[in-house]
Amino acid sequence: MDESCVVVFPTVFARNKIPQLVLNIKMILRTRGQQFKSVRRDGDVILIDAGDPVFASSAVNLLFGIDKVAIARRTKGDFSSIVSGIAKVGGSLLLKGERFLVKVDGSLKGFVAKDAEIAATSEIIEKKSKLGARPGTEQNHDKLLYAHVTKTGAYVCIFLDKGRGGVPHKSQTQKAVCAIYDEMSAVSCYEMIRQGYDVRIIICYRSESELVGLVRAVNQIIPRLVRENVEIDFYRVARQSGSYLAYVQIILEIMLQYKERYVSLALSPLVLPTGFIEKVSRRVFESGRVPIVPLAGVDDGLFEGAREMGLERGIARLEKMAGMTFRGTDTFSQKAVRDAVGTRNSVTVRTGPNNVHDILDSLK
Repeated sequence: MDESCVVVFPTVFARNKIPQLVLNIKMILRTRGQQFKSVRRDGDVILIDAGDPVFASSAVNLLFGIDKVAIARRTKGDFSSIVSGIAKVGGSLLLKGERFLVKVDGSLKGFVAKDAEIAATSEIIEKKSKLGARPGTEQNHDKLLYAHVTKTGAYVCIFLDKGRGGVPHKSQTQKAVCAIYDEMSAVSCYEMIRQGYDVRIIICYRSESELVGLVRAVNQIIPRLVRENVEIDFYRVARQSGSYLAYVQIILEIMLQYKERYVSLALSPLVLPTGFIEKVSRRVFESGRVPIVPLAGVDDGLFEGAREMGLERGIARLEKMAGMTFRGTDTFSQKAVRDAVGTRNSVTVRTGPNNVHDILDSLK
């Protein structure tokens, strides 16, 4: 078997966008300082010949458009090589008494997946009888021994991690302005990137403590933009800006100062009144722009998105917001908009481990 390599499995929606995904993989490896010899396509997967497969796979799995990422060993694609490869990898991974499940898929020739799975399972049981390792089921197993076959060979996975889904960043070839001002808007921006848009990020805040939380949220987004440098604009909005709905409209007016044709609206029909969403969308159309509502149709996925971003602390606030009843006026002041626009502060962040401190220091 060959040395370990990183194998990237694109999502169903990314299979016709693999060239963009390859570009994103190369860029994130460079920005993360990971050495690699090549990034190339092999059938329906992408192979990375990296100096350190562990760190490379971790960096790549920040990207969207990926179903799963594996560290695997390459072997020939014939029946005996696949069975032998699975048995060898399984023998080194299994611990005493563990239940294992063998799965084989891909472009198989001359045999079916089930035959290879049964043969590999039998060989592992025979060789590792002293360990007490035994076959499990789809619902009950400790380790998955997975092999994917392409037309040129097979990849037996040593490590397999779930991807972030979506489509590759910039695959939409459109840029949108995206405001982050609370947990829901942070998840909305995250979803915009997952849906393939390139985003121009602005942050709106009303207090220093609120600013710190928003910077931590955007720190989870920055690596996924696949850029060495990211420019972010900050606006301070007066605390006396009115109700939540009025605050959202002030932020919308700030967003409409930008030239991007697409405007991301962090609005969910499951949380906010439909009439308000219609009003805000109409305002965007009247300005000659196109509104995008990335959270439309997202229910519990809102909380899952928050978890993916490391915003577990904000989930309670999201749940509270989901249970709110929005009453009262949504009228806002144009003076509040002008005052906020006057506080604009642009910060260019070089992607790295100290983004939060770098941003906050730049704003002092």
